[in-house]
Amino acid sequence: MGWRDRFGLRKARRTGRARFDRAAEDSDLTALRDFARSRTGVEFFVEPETFATATTAVAVAANGEWIRRRVGSPDVIRKVARSLRAPVYDVLVVGYPQRMRDWTARNKRGLSLGD
Repeated sequence: MGWRDRFGLRKARRTGRARFDRAAEDSDLTALRDFARSRTGVEFFVEPETFATATTAVAVAANGEWIRRRVGSPDVIRKVARSLRAPVYDVLVVGYPQRMRDWTARNKRGLSLGD
């Protein structure tokens, strides 16, 4: 067996499209909407489709708290953001906000202390 077969590259090329672990569901959009409605200063960051997952969006609150959910396509999260009057950004262009990284670092420390 060649190295391409070992990593499943030949199989993946046959289909012509990525194999996602699951598709975006209504519950994903509901979670993003609920998060945005229950927190202040929420912004959405669209993450591109990868080989493993469909397009995702990260909702980041003013305090840095965040969630990530599948959205299916960038247009879907743009419509959701428009209905919530929240800004939406392309993460490949602007990156993630520092407050998100700070919040994650604080929570990792809190969890590692034996919570």
